[in-house]
Amino acid sequence: MGIRILLLLVFICFLLPTLARAEVPFTAAFIRDHQLWIKKGEQEIQATKNRYVYSPKWSYDGRFIAYIDGDEQGEKSSLFIYDTKENESYQPYIRVETSDFKWSPIKNQLAYNAQGILNVTKMKNGRPYGFENVSLGVSGFEWFPNGKEFIVSSQSALRPTGWGPIPLFRIPVDANLDADKMKPFYTIKTNTPDLFAIDADYFKWSSNGKWVSFLAIPTASWANDSNTLCVLSSEGEKFLSIGKMLWYRDWFKWAPTANQLAYISGEGRFFVENKKTTVADIPISKHQKEYTPLGYVDLNLEWYSSDVVIVARAKENKEWKEGPVPTMFTALYAINIKSEQQQQISFPAKTELDTDPQVVGSNLTWFRKNSKENIADIWVKDGLNGKEHIWIKNVDSAPSFFTQK
Repeated sequence: MGIRILLLLVFICFLLPTLARAEVPFTAAFIRDHQLWIKKGEQEIQATKNRYVYSPKWSYDGRFIAYIDGDEQGEKSSLFIYDTKENESYQPYIRVETSDFKWSPIKNQLAYNAQGILNVTKMKNGRPYGFENVSLGVSGFEWFPNGKEFIVSSQSALRPTGWGPIPLFRIPVDANLDADKMKPFYTIKTNTPDLFAIDADYFKWSSNGKWVSFLAIPTASWANDSNTLCVLSSEGEKFLSIGKMLWYRDWFKWAPTANQLAYISGEGRFFVENKKTTVADIPISKHQKEYTPLGYVDLNLEWYSSDVVIVARAKENKEWKEGPVPTMFTALYAINIKSEQQQQISFPAKTELDTDPQVVGSNLTWFRKNSKENIADIWVKDGLNGKEHIWIKNVDSAPSFFTQK
């Protein structure tokens, strides 16, 4: 009897890891042929038909996916919500045109900027529906981690003496256009030798909520070549100018546990040179280290752990001067920022490029595109040295993963 019990316990110990993996399958929203799809584990579900979908974003608890129904010309951007419980799409109001929308970090409430008016959804029958005004004159915004307030930017004003400063505000969700509730948070002084900008956007909070990073963006043509990465303390007391970079929102990310900011530094709109993975310790922003070797460029990044950053890397192409912009054939590399050791961890074919790395648990996923055949798939592997395999075939862009808060 004792032997049987012992064997049963051993069997359960071997079985538990398998069961644990089976109980937590990947869940992702992705775009295929301009339509919204959902994949849970190995099951794929088509959520829309006859639309032109982009920018899917999961709600707090994963029941809803907000997305834009647009068109190929970029002239239409209607906000829709897909309800995974009812398996249907609906509009949160009769007509909402926006390209900037974000879910609350604490509940299923959606905020969106519609032509400079910041709104939040109300609830009806358990679903986000209808809206309430929050603030006018909004350029960029983000929820505070508490889900009760917004950090809001307002574009600077052009005066006879030049562009003015950029004001930032701290505004409660229930402000309802009440000017007395719009609290000044910080004023970014511009028109300085080190910082010229007319706008601020792409706000991202550090893991402990003590710092927020964002881009200070100059006028349109200049913004194609250079923007300033900035950091502000959560009380609006300490402001730091970190470095120059392009305006891609996925090119700067906070470490998962520390106040460290990784970003791809470098000016110039073309990817052929001068794009380097850089890590800054906050608030000691002067202590920065570049990790991209000479002769290479990094064109995307993701934190795998507190010590490891994943980058999409290609060889420089300084010979190119004019004509069609060359494709940069990137592969993924892992950088250990403590030991400074680096290794290649994905191996695309000559006509393929790997980009958009994302980490889900211990798994690494990425977008692999074949430039010759113009097809793309999502690849995944468990850990940095696991066996890679295709998880989703034929996708338009990198997926949006739902991870439990």
